[in-house]
Amino acid sequence: MADPFNGVFSGVSDPGERASVVVPSDTTDLTETPKSIYVGTGGDIAMIGDNEATGAAPVIWRNVPSGACLPFRPRRIRATGTTASDIVAIL
Repeated sequence: MADPFNGVFSGVSDPGERASVVVPSDTTDLTETPKSIYVGTGGDIAMIGDNEATGAAPVIWRNVPSGACLPFRPRRIRATGTTASDIVAIL
């Protein structure tokens, strides 16, 4: 399949080109900073933003519905405080 956008810079507000399953962790940052987060099964998500200082406390996003796509770029999604599941990083 031809891709007319091949070689064109992909900005943060452009659609994602890859996806990665997120395994929440209290100690490990995500491998890459995503453009956004997709939530398969709703609940709470404890996230630390990409530009937050080292040691920053997570902000808990409450009652995120199933199927939501959050326009947030987290550095880490913590296991503690996260009840949502089937989370996918859109890259």
